[in-house]
Amino acid sequence: MENTGCKNPETSKKGLWKFIDNMEGDKVIWIIVLLLMLTSILAIFSSTPLLSEQTRIEIMKNHGLVAAAGLALIIGLYNIKKIGVFRFLSQFGFFVTFVLLLILDLHWKLGFLNAQEINGAWRTLELFGFQIHVYEIAKVAMVMYLAWALHAFKQDRDALEAGEESPTFSLANWLGTKKHFEFMKKPFWKRAFYIYLPSLLVCAMVAPGSNSSAIFMAIILIGVMMIGGVPFRELVLAGVALIATAGILFGIHKATDGDFMPRIKTLISRIEADYDIDTLKELKPGTQEFYDALDKIRQPYGAKVAIHEGGLIGKGSGNSTQKYSVTHIYSDFMFSFLIEEYGLFGGILIIILYISLIARSSMIARMCSNGFAKIAVGGLAFLITGQAVMHMLVNVEIIPMTGQTLPLLSDGASAFLVSSVAFGIILSISRMAKKKIQNAEETIDMKRDDIQARLDILEQIEDDKL
Repeated sequence: MENTGCKNPETSKKGLWKFIDNMEGDKVIWIIVLLLMLTSILAIFSSTPLLSEQTRIEIMKNHGLVAAAGLALIIGLYNIKKIGVFRFLSQFGFFVTFVLLLILDLHWKLGFLNAQEINGAWRTLELFGFQIHVYEIAKVAMVMYLAWALHAFKQDRDALEAGEESPTFSLANWLGTKKHFEFMKKPFWKRAFYIYLPSLLVCAMVAPGSNSSAIFMAIILIGVMMIGGVPFRELVLAGVALIATAGILFGIHKATDGDFMPRIKTLISRIEADYDIDTLKELKPGTQEFYDALDKIRQPYGAKVAIHEGGLIGKGSGNSTQKYSVTHIYSDFMFSFLIEEYGLFGGILIIILYISLIARSSMIARMCSNGFAKIAVGGLAFLITGQAVMHMLVNVEIIPMTGQTLPLLSDGASAFLVSSVAFGIILSISRMAKKKIQNAEETIDMKRDDIQARLDILEQIEDDKL
């Protein structure tokens, strides 16, 4: 054979390029994950003031460990090759969420697992010295639970229509055989029992610690129901039920002079808040009233200043000035910080990454033949992108402060790790979907080659006869 001097492209790939080429999951989402993580490490390092409580080295060490753990979670979940594993675990999502929220809302102290009050709100649990932000876990757990419940409902309906025993919803079907509970056999009541009631209950249990998180949770869960094909009229009823529940809670709050669910007062104050610096002009500098008013506008006003000063190209990495005035800018106001240092172009790049995630996830969902996988991928992508959009809207002062972080970018161990779990599940399902399509294509090619071989044999026989 003549030596052309050209290397075989398959054998010339080495190191990182060979690793990237061998990745079976969606490569675009892999790139999104890695870019977000690398940007997070750089941003958190440069957003830490030199006179902070911890040194930059300590902060980077802690965040580096969280990022490494997050990447390990993604790789571990990515290597799960059976969708049944996710489907089996997802059915416990509501139970886990309910138990964690119950411990939190009742302020239980169990020794190894204790509810914690931070800044006047009960939002975290302490597990062996580590803080767990329950609401972050609840988001992903409930999205996966609804993916299971919506898929299970379709399986139940198909089985009953075929006259077979349903593999799911055994409790509802059993209750349907009992006197006075025959209504449980109807599709609406099954959806109400397995889908609407758990969603409403979780949102109500989140509300005491954070009204904005409860509202965001409701939006996400209704979005997942839409992806799962819930009838529109029932979604309207679910929305009305949520609004009615919120109205009842608000009424009780007013009737008890704010003693019941004091976080409602916080929500109202944020909606009515005026973060204009002109509010300080009427106060005498140096007084306690002046400093109290300054503290209220410091973060949102500083975020607006950061966006304004960033301009088109930004100040450059490490040159932010608002990090000295905006407390924890690397958490609730990460998007403003990124624009200050990297400009409008940097902000647009971040937006493109999240838009690309939802676009690629939609493509993956279309490739999935399994209903659970479709809903899980669509729901998780909607959760991540929706949280990013809400964070950005807060930063540009379109909506009141919510405390939602920027997924895989903002500081916060619980939020970072839970986002990693969501990305890991998406990548795992994308791997399964692509593998299935590849196997189907190979089967088609084999059949096509077999048919072609048979045609060649027939043609040869005809030639021999002639």
